[in-house]
Amino acid sequence: MRKATLPALAGLLAPGLAAAQERTIDQIVNETVGAITAPFVNFIFAPLPGTSFPWIVLWLVVGATVFTIYFRFIQFRAFGHAIALVRGDYSNPKDAGEVSHFQALATALSGTVGLGNIAGVAVAVSIGGPGATFWMILAGLMGMASKFTECTLGVKYRNEYADGTVSGGPMYYITKGFSEQGRAMLGRVLAVLFAIFCILGSWGGGNMFQANQAHAQLVNITGGADSFLDGAGWIT
Repeated sequence: MRKATLPALAGLLAPGLAAAQERTIDQIVNETVGAITAPFVNFIFAPLPGTSFPWIVLWLVVGATVFTIYFRFIQFRAFGHAIALVRGDYSNPKDAGEVSHFQALATALSGTVGLGNIAGVAVAVSIGGPGATFWMILAGLMGMASKFTECTLGVKYRNEYADGTVSGGPMYYITKGFSEQGRAMLGRVLAVLFAIFCILGSWGGGNMFQANQAHAQLVNITGGADSFLDGAGWIT
């Protein structure tokens, strides 16, 4: 009985094993990571009822609009002041901090140029056509008010230490801001979640996406579908 069962079991497993062997490392990685990220992606980019418009886009647009109106179009009124800050007109060696205004700007740009301003634009135009650039410009101008708000809160609630170093960011102003309103526990929970999602975002958007774009270009210049790198993204 046992001898008859083993061949039958092998016959049932053989197709699955053969299919697993035919899958490339890229496919295995994509399927594994995709299964983990799919619930988050489906939630974040879920469309509004009866539309194909993601709710997260509406959230960002509404937030940017509120900040723009509340601060009376600060991104336009204070643009000259921002240039003066970057030039160092208001720099004081005695102020707390570890980098200059220009170094802070360069650091911020290093995390956006490429992923958002180059690859992101290319993807948007390929999907939505040339008209997508107009909405990206408009969103960028409105988003400047959101960035102003984030930076202001980051400076206001940062920690300054005796040796001149500072620590700041959303984790700090979320914690301290909610604490001032008597909701310290909620602030701590949200701050921890933000930190976790930042780590995951830097791993996925900051590293995997850019590595994927670099691999796609290498495949194109080495023969496209006939390239020895095609289907071997794990190498890069």
